[in-house]
This record gives sequence, C-alpha cells and structure tokens, in this order.
Amino acid sequence: METRQRKQISLAQNFLRSPKLVRRLVGMSSIGPTDTVYEIGPGSGIITAALASVARQVIAIEKDPELVRRLRERFRLLDNVEIVEEDFLVYSFRRPDKGAPYLMSGRQTRTLEYKIFANIPYNITAQVLRKILYERSNVGEAYLILQKEAAEKFSGFPRESLFSILAAPFFEFQILSQVRRTDFWPVPNVDSVLLRIKRRTRPLIENHDVASYRDFVQYGFGRWKPNLRLAFKTVFTYNQWKRLARDLDFPLNATPTELSFEQWLGLYQSFKQKPRHDPPY
Repeated sequence: METRQRKQISLAQNFLRSPKLVRRLVGMSSIGPTDTVYEIGPGSGIITAALASVARQVIAIEKDPELVRRLRERFRLLDNVEIVEEDFLVYSFRRPDKGAPYLMSGRQTRTLEYKIFANIPYNITAQVLRKILYERSNVGEAYLILQKEAAEKFSGFPRESLFSILAAPFFEFQILSQVRRTDFWPVPNVDSVLLRIKRRTRPLIENHDVASYRDFVQYGFGRWKPNLRLAFKTVFTYNQWKRLARDLDFPLNATPTELSFEQWLGLYQSFKQKPRHDPPY
C-alpha cells in the first residue's frame, strides 16, 4: 500500500471521492447513449462507472497493471466497458466503427468524433492536451478535470496565451464547474475545474493556412520585444499598425497576451491580405 501511495503522489494523482459528484459532473457533458468515450487513468473506476451508465462504449486507458487487473474484475459483467493497459500518451486512437454517424464540416464530411472524460494527473496536463488537440484523431469533445490555473492558461482566460491562440481557431474552451479540493483524495494544494474542449464544426483557419497562422502567432509571441508593434515592425508599417490598432480596438503598444483571439485573427487576416512577399519568419 505504501509503495502504491508513493507512486500515486509521484504521478500527481488525486482521485475523486464521491460517486454522486462524479455523476453530476458527467451530467454536465453531452455524453449520451450513442457515444464512445475514452477515459484517461481511471484509477479505481469511479468515473468509469458513471460513464458506463450513459455512454454506448467506454474505453478506459490505464497503465498500472495492478489497477488494470482490479478494473477488469470490477467491470467484467459490463459489455460496454473495455479496460486497455497502456500509457495514454503513446496510445493510438482507433478508427471509427463502420456504421458510425457522420458530421458535415464545411465542404468536408467526416465521421462523428469520439469523446473524452477524465480526471488527469496534474504533471502530464500539457502532454495530454497536446495529444488531444494536435494528434490526428476523431476526438470531438473532451471533458477534463484539471488544475484551475492550467485550464485558464489553455482556454485563454482571463488573458490569452500562446497555447490558447494557437488552439482557438479549431477548438472552443469553457470552464463548466469548480471542483473543491476536499472532493479529492489525497487533497491537492491547488484548485481544480471541469474544462470542456469542443472541436469547432468548421475551423476558423483553412487547412492550407494552418502552418502560416501558427508561424505568424509564434513570431509575435517569440520576438522578445516589449510590444507587438515592435515585434511586427518588419511586417506592418507604423501607419498600417496604427490603423489595425484602431480598427481592431487594441492599444498601440499592446503585448501578445493583451490581444483577444478575435484580435489576433484580425491581425492574421490583415497579414494575409498584404501583397505577397517572403515573411520575416
């Protein structure tokens, strides 16, 4: 038992105590009887049980062999629960089932995505988010219980971050609920929330512009200048920047995190409309 407790602490694992609370949190999601849901690090299975009662299929991914054994024993009579022994960070999402419904996205048709619901270890939050957002998969919605500070950084609240500006054209973020520290065991020393991440039906950046948008934003954040006006000095003339600041309603000497996503998008669209030349990055 002592060894297992040390392992949980090293993985920054904090498990929810109350099945009633878990059912309430799952009830805030859109998960229903047609959905396949992934769970990351199910632990003892308290979230798995709640998901199994509402979803068509639950795929719980756990890398601890002893927990896998216990979970398989606990859910052996449920045919809609599968326990996979693997590290989620190296796990490859499955192809959608052949009869899965379809979702229209602009001119493209793609299979309806999977969903994720998980209470993730604090120390791998960034890696999990990057896998969900940027690995080629059919994850359409994710509901993650994570540290409040991290959720605000990723969602761009109250100020945008490089991460949030890069993700916002493709995903919407919303903090759905606070989770008290005393709702966990062991009790963490940080606040937690339930964060909803939803893939946009139609991205706000076209596929052929994704790399250009990423480079543009990273250039603005990474120039080590005191403000964006100086960072983009070789991209926009002073008069062009004054006009953009007026039209997009941001301070002339704004820093990268002072601009909203909509203002960043406006900047990029203005950059796209400029005469073609080799970008400074």
